[in-house]
Amino acid sequence: MTEQPLPEGATTTLPPQSANGTSPQLPLAPSPRKSGRTRTRISGMRTNLVAGFAVLIVVMIFIIQNAHAVSISFLGAHLRLSLAVALLLAAIAGALIMAAAGTARITQLRRIMRRDRRTPPAS
Repeated sequence: MTEQPLPEGATTTLPPQSANGTSPQLPLAPSPRKSGRTRTRISGMRTNLVAGFAVLIVVMIFIIQNAHAVSISFLGAHLRLSLAVALLLAAIAGALIMAAAGTARITQLRRIMRRDRRTPPAS
């Protein structure tokens, strides 16, 4: 790759290219905000509360529309409860299982990082 000569009187603010044809990375300039409003933790919390309230309304509609009772048999236990409650309990159980799996993986990675910090690098 050859350097192009600059026109007469033109200047550049970029650093020269290195031997392998790449130039050093320049720090990115902060992008100007499109609106004059700044985001704060409270505004984010308010947004999350509104979204949570909307989800709660959808869940309440689901429970009201699926209020009829069903028979459930699981590992020898026989229950009769609302279809919506049974589905919500199943969803909660699934979320808890996924949270437990994620926590186990994070704990495993932290132990590995801690062990690697303690052992000196081999020379």
